[in-house]
Amino acid sequence: MSTGTVRDHGTTKTAKTGTTTGPGGLQQGLQRRHMRLIALGGVIGAGLFVGSGVVVRSTGPAAVLSFLAAGVLTVLIMRMLAEMTVARPALGSFYAHVREALGPRAGFTVGWLYWYFFVIVVAVEAVAGGRIVQLWLPDAPLWAVSLVLMTLLTATNLVSARSYGEFEYWFSSVKVLAIVVFLVLGALFVLGLWPGAPGGLGNLTAHGGFAPEGVGAVLAAVVPCIGFFTGAEIVTIAAAESVEPERAVAGAIRSIVLRVVAFYVLSVFLVVTVVPWTSKAIEVSPYAAVLDRLAVPAAGTVMNALVLIAVLSCLNSALYTSSRMLFALTRNGDAPGGFTKVSDSGVPRRALLAGTSVGYLSVLAAWISPDVVFEFLINSYGAIALFVYLTIAVAQVRLRRKLERTEPERLTLKMWLFPWLSWVTIALMALVIGAMAFLPDSRAQFWLSLLTVAVVLAGYELRRRKGPDGVPRSKDHHPAARR
Repeated sequence: MSTGTVRDHGTTKTAKTGTTTGPGGLQQGLQRRHMRLIALGGVIGAGLFVGSGVVVRSTGPAAVLSFLAAGVLTVLIMRMLAEMTVARPALGSFYAHVREALGPRAGFTVGWLYWYFFVIVVAVEAVAGGRIVQLWLPDAPLWAVSLVLMTLLTATNLVSARSYGEFEYWFSSVKVLAIVVFLVLGALFVLGLWPGAPGGLGNLTAHGGFAPEGVGAVLAAVVPCIGFFTGAEIVTIAAAESVEPERAVAGAIRSIVLRVVAFYVLSVFLVVTVVPWTSKAIEVSPYAAVLDRLAVPAAGTVMNALVLIAVLSCLNSALYTSSRMLFALTRNGDAPGGFTKVSDSGVPRRALLAGTSVGYLSVLAAWISPDVVFEFLINSYGAIALFVYLTIAVAQVRLRRKLERTEPERLTLKMWLFPWLSWVTIALMALVIGAMAFLPDSRAQFWLSLLTVAVVLAGYELRRRKGPDGVPRSKDHHPAARR
């Protein structure tokens, strides 16, 4: 770097700013408050505010159980990931863990699948944000608004990791505050303390019973519910740029139970308690339907603004996460070496722009061919996060066995009831993925996502034939792992 550096045990301290850099030149600029809000906001996306209504309409009040089951499974996966991350803090998080536990092919596949997942998320969130902005600017072309949103947040991420963290801190703060206010207002209504509110839990059974569509619908709804929780793992990727990686990850994962219960289960419970699940307004926007029922002024405008913030937060995180995963892939030769270059502020700009470019092309596809190309892209990433989660769970079992033999002192945060609960989690995740192949609403996503996996595996074979099969190097791990 041009500012002068002092190297110490694999880290670099910039003499001008005092900022510590980790492996590859990434700066450790994310503070504890950033990490806490990245973790809190990671599971609050537009899916909660909008998509949850679709689940309620197809399931009834028992959707609460679907969200609870999906939340418990997500908590278990995150606990398994936390065990590996705290024991082996590494650039790329689970990419490095899977590579160590299951081999180069599995690591390559998981890393590229995750990168692909988030570059498509970039496009999806940019298009969603554009549609919300069009509510206020109806004459603005969707593709132009989407590209402007993506460009603005790309510029934010190009500055530094701290810049990403600062934006995400405020985005997440708004989302968390909104959920807390919603929970308070909903509770006042149910308790009969809101003006004109009858109170009570009558809506849970008054319209066909608690599970009017049957147990099968409740179980089927677990599949899309798990998708709403995707993003909880981002905090483990951001740990490489945190000043306190182990403490940040451990604290975030310990609080995930509270987040799942409060943000999803309780809020969905209040939705189906305040508004009859048969109301069409729930499918459009469940939280706006509740605010309308409470006669909150400008409820629709408030919810549109909140959903836009959630979308921008997801877009911000998707740009960050995709760039860091691509950067991590270069460390073992699993991605072109050109993406290794970082700026003076510690940002892998080429990796960031690569993901942004794919996002741009996908947004253009949404404009030119929304029913063919863009729909294909949407379906081709629908099950990928579940494939990644299943691989994380399998890797945890293998790596836990290895650590128990070689470095038991590293296991300061452990998976509960190992190995039995780990195997139960693997079985349940496999069951959820298998169910996607048979459920009408998810069948296309399953098979096209499987096609994506096949393409990535073919890519690994090409990579293996063209270059040596590298092994993880000690510098891949975060300096905290080599105390």
